[in-house]
Amino acid sequence: MITGLDHVQVAAPPNAEGEARRFYGSLLGLAEVAKPDGLTAAGGVWFACGAQQLHVGIEEPFLASRKAHPGLAVADAATLDVLADRLASAGAPVHWDERLPDIRRFYTEDPWGNRLELCVPS
Repeated sequence: MITGLDHVQVAAPPNAEGEARRFYGSLLGLAEVAKPDGLTAAGGVWFACGAQQLHVGIEEPFLASRKAHPGLAVADAATLDVLADRLASAGAPVHWDERLPDIRRFYTEDPWGNRLELCVPS
């Protein structure tokens, strides 16, 4: 039986590893993890995301996911606000969603237009 979620992958265009490290590593604060030797030639970058991982995989031709998205959990509202400010200052869109009053969250996009949700779980 399934015991949990191991990782999620978002797509990126060729040669996007530097932007991935800046956005997911520097702006969001995710730590990069080494890819297995057999997968390094395919490009992309992997990041730790709590007990799971977020993989940025290279896809050609590339098409951004505008609706499907990973939901990234943040420890508390203050941290969520810091991330929203950091992303907005870097030019990333920040769209707060108040449709569910029990969940504080916003949506943003990575450098290639993939949708991401950042939230404080209820």
